[in-house]
Amino acid sequence: MVVLIGIAGGAAGFGAGRLGRLLLCSARRGVRPPRMWCEVAVGLLWTVVAVRAATGMPLWWVAVPLLLGWLAVLLTACDVLASRLPDVLTLPAYPVAAVLLAVAAVHRPDVLLGGAAGAVVFAGTYLLVRVVSPGAMGPGDVKLAGSLGAVVGAVSLPAVLFVMAAAAALTLVAAFWARIGGVPHGPAMLAPAWLVTAFAPWP
Repeated sequence: MVVLIGIAGGAAGFGAGRLGRLLLCSARRGVRPPRMWCEVAVGLLWTVVAVRAATGMPLWWVAVPLLLGWLAVLLTACDVLASRLPDVLTLPAYPVAAVLLAVAAVHRPDVLLGGAAGAVVFAGTYLLVRVVSPGAMGPGDVKLAGSLGAVVGAVSLPAVLFVMAAAAALTLVAAFWARIGGVPHGPAMLAPAWLVTAFAPWP
């Protein structure tokens, strides 16, 4: 049964990835990801979430890692190919995150407080860095930080600190490996954030 659920999740993710790639290609100032990249990437992430749902993840939380995984793939494609995180994806993430956390709060009320605190900590820190050193932080990273902080903070505030530290470390490693200063920071934010939401230790 778990295998069948995983296959179904992967198939749904493949379709969602296809829609996402079409969105990126048709958007104003859009990008063209490599063929099948979005489909396969979202399919893999959704397979993991489907298996997690079949083995204990609460159903009231499943939508969070599903939608974050879809968003992570699209934003990673934009940041890697065009060095930007477009408003058309980062800004709608705020009301979507609010709705998802409101649904989760019906079953676990503390996610609202955690989400609000996480959004303030993540976005506030990034905004401070942006103000102090504009060249060190892009505006898209700041806009993304609030919604990521909300969903990660819903898991726990220490998880927000972990994601921030992991994002900084991954970016430094990527810059060292590529031997250039300006590497996309969005993927380094999104990967640990998705991992936290997909493997949240809910009882």
